Amino acid sequence: MADKKMIVETLFDAVDGQLAKADIERFIEKPKHTHLGDYAFPCFALAKIFRQSPTNIAKEVSEKMVNSIIEKVEAVGGYVNIFLKQSEISKTVLSNIVTFRSAYGQQEQGENQTITIDFSSPNIAKPFSMGHLRSTVIGNALANISEKNGYEVVRINHIGDWGTQFGKLIVAYHLWGKKELIEQSPVRELLKIYVKFHDEAERDDTLNDQARAAFKRLEQGDDEAMRLWHWFREASLKEFEQVYALLGIRFDSYAGEAFYNDKMNRIVDLLAEKELLEESDGAMVVNLENMPPCLIKKTDGTTLYATRDLAAALYRHETYKSEKSFYVVGNEQSLHFKQLFNVLEKIGYEWARELQHIPFGMMLKDGKKMSTRKGKVVLLAEVLDEAIELAEKNIEDKNPKLQHKEEIAKIVGTGAVIFHDLKNHRLNDIDFSLEEMLNFEGETGPYVQYTYARICSLLRKGQYNDQECKFEGLSEEAWPVIITLKEFPEVVTKAFELADPSQIAKHLIELSRAFNKYYAHTRILEEDATMQAKLTLCSSVAIVLKEGLRLLGIQAPEEM
Repeated sequence: MADKKMIVETLFDAVDGQLAKADIERFIEKPKHTHLGDYAFPCFALAKIFRQSPTNIAKEVSEKMVNSIIEKVEAVGGYVNIFLKQSEISKTVLSNIVTFRSAYGQQEQGENQTITIDFSSPNIAKPFSMGHLRSTVIGNALANISEKNGYEVVRINHIGDWGTQFGKLIVAYHLWGKKELIEQSPVRELLKIYVKFHDEAERDDTLNDQARAAFKRLEQGDDEAMRLWHWFREASLKEFEQVYALLGIRFDSYAGEAFYNDKMNRIVDLLAEKELLEESDGAMVVNLENMPPCLIKKTDGTTLYATRDLAAALYRHETYKSEKSFYVVGNEQSLHFKQLFNVLEKIGYEWARELQHIPFGMMLKDGKKMSTRKGKVVLLAEVLDEAIELAEKNIEDKNPKLQHKEEIAKIVGTGAVIFHDLKNHRLNDIDFSLEEMLNFEGETGPYVQYTYARICSLLRKGQYNDQECKFEGLSEEAWPVIITLKEFPEVVTKAFELADPSQIAKHLIELSRAFNKYYAHTRILEEDATMQAKLTLCSSVAIVLKEGLRLLGIQAPEEM
């Protein structure tokens, strides 16, 4: 925000340029209590420079702090507490929101640049489980946040439609599959025979040999193997699309692993040309410093994930001319991506430095990782259906006369599931709990949505007209709301820089709490000289809540 930059400039002058502006900005804090100011600057880092106590330095610095947006400055201990001019800041913030509306907080740092985001990427012939939720909603939010920061975004669903699991499925289908059952319920039946394969393979290891042979036939283009593969793929994609439609998520590309079958030889040739390819126990590898070698081809000549991901990275860079690339994939793949980026740099691609793995924690069940092969899986579609059902029941109990109940229940139910994931820092593991996820009070999506719906109701009752907005006359109780609104553009930037959607989710909770506290102490619809200003504040909060939810991939219903 412009006011923070002005504070940095003023502090820079006040400390006689003895601290870099970037350091000053990093040191500036937001006090927990409003009576300690709007900004606080700790002077402890200056003690060695000026050879004085932080308390004395704070006193001297506070006396030099003169700025058009500063109301007063206090030296408390080793801190400089800065109070902003509330009326001036309020007018600036509210007029910006009213003017720009949903474009408020739009940044330009990615202007004329493209970013590719690889996310969701479920495996064909396996159900879309709760374990896939994290990559899907984190990736979608990061795509929205990247666009908000000015980037052109290419959303890529790198479908897991190749690999040894297809050898296992082909063998399992021949042994236990029934065509009519698979046609009725493709993914469920395919999962059933896939789990059975692993159970049987624990007792009969020859099944794994048969699976490897079946996959090799598939790689060689065997007609029967290819026919089964196409069938498995199309049936799964149709089922995945239903989940994506419910979550409101779209992709620009569904180019999965199989797409790169004819593009891997180029990578192998490049590695050989650069003399990076070496033989190791019959396999072909690239040796790397301080990490295990990157395996390019196995002893039987079949390819690996690394080969495909190298081909994918090169294809995407050449096709989309992307300046940055995000790979939204779980923590457990961290080594894989370190190897991948390292190999690309060894080839000589400088753009590999702009490839970024966006890791996240696991979705756990009873404290343990969900496993498809063991059948311990919670289907995302079933969780979403249950969330929507519970939302509809709550609406029926609290607002039975509400129109379009089914549509609103869908918005609230799916929003609850998405928000529950995104309010957590992505690196944390999340223990799957339907009860917690669907708690409609506290730090939840429905709480933020209800705050938005409440404001929409106030605006309707107050017959608010945004052409007649006013910015002056607000009470001091409105200041925490204004300050939180003011920070939204900064949060948008921070969420992108940290690749962390929880920055947005936490900000929306903070804004909702600040508004609800204001609402509890203010008669907004009282017809007095300040009513229009109060409604302008309400409208501004609604704009930011709606836009913040949109960035997370959640809709904001005007009634609940």
